[in-house]
Amino acid sequence: MKRLSLKAFILPFLSFLLAIFIGGLLIAFSDPKVLKLRGDFLEMIRVGASTAWSAYVALFQGAIYDPNLAAKGGGQGFYPLSETLVVSGPLILAGLAVALAFRAGLFNIGAQGQFIFGAIGASYVGFTFDLPIVLHVIVAIAFGTFLGGLWGGIAGLLKAKTGAHEVIVTIMLNYVAANFILWLLKTDAFLREGRTDPIAPEVLPNSRLPRFFGEEFRVSAAILVALLVAWLVSVLLDRTTWGYQFKAVGANSTAAKTAGMSVPFVMTSVMIVCGAIAGLGGAVNVLGAEYALTTGIAGSFGFDAITVALLGRAKPLGVVFSAFLFAGLRVGGQMMQARTETPLDLILIVQALIILFIAAPALVKGIFRLKNVSASTGMAAKGWNG
Repeated sequence: MKRLSLKAFILPFLSFLLAIFIGGLLIAFSDPKVLKLRGDFLEMIRVGASTAWSAYVALFQGAIYDPNLAAKGGGQGFYPLSETLVVSGPLILAGLAVALAFRAGLFNIGAQGQFIFGAIGASYVGFTFDLPIVLHVIVAIAFGTFLGGLWGGIAGLLKAKTGAHEVIVTIMLNYVAANFILWLLKTDAFLREGRTDPIAPEVLPNSRLPRFFGEEFRVSAAILVALLVAWLVSVLLDRTTWGYQFKAVGANSTAAKTAGMSVPFVMTSVMIVCGAIAGLGGAVNVLGAEYALTTGIAGSFGFDAITVALLGRAKPLGVVFSAFLFAGLRVGGQMMQARTETPLDLILIVQALIILFIAAPALVKGIFRLKNVSASTGMAAKGWNG
């Protein structure tokens, strides 16, 4: 249990602390005011530490709680937290789509394309049909989820039937999806009337996910959907025969085949499920936050999902926490840039450092002098399946 807790929690936490520390150094020594103090080492350290602290305070205020907004009343101080939750919902779902594939021994790099197709399906149903309020939401989500699963299933079927590497296939499908939405938003069916820029009509009010705290806050039922799906994925993996087959094929496909499992079926079905989950992420992003399909509807959700799955050890609960972390970094980074003039690129560096340390547990253990702990935590290590 001690080894398990160290592998599942302490090492990611220490990796995060190391990334924050090194990121602080970069923030400090990229400030011209700090560099001008090279002749006074102690003063340079003091000013540098103050600069990094101010940047991280702004990051926190932009992601969780802003006392300046709190002065306006009405719970406005927690508006940054609400935006973090808005980003977290789709990111959790995209992360689960990558993590579940990891547990089955597959690399689903195609969450971006699956996310896009989920958004396309939900948007089309959302602005085309006029259905009763509850039914409209369900149909829009279902169609987006279906298209995402269909797009993910293409990669699974090619892997199962032809042996095509899923990494190459999913990357290529990402390009197809990105260019498909560019074309689609120029067609009469999707281009908003009176507009020439690529943007679809807004989804009808009946198809929108309910918001919890009024129109001032964008937090919707999307976050509850994401948490529910995370719990369902956990149940699937730990309490069902189907989930056991996923893990068995991921651990050793040859042994699974000898035991009578259909490896091609598992590979295809797991990619369908993963695509459906990513498609659901795209659907709730349209119906819960954006309301209109654009070429940038997926942002970097699909690519950030790989990072989230890696940091979360491909476990549903880990994915939830890491998604909250990365959503906070994304939302808070904008405030940090606005208030301290710290380049937003440094947030991307912090994210990259977290992954670097996660992928190199021996380095983290060496720095903190942790001993006698199993270290098989790399992306290709067997720890993905355990």
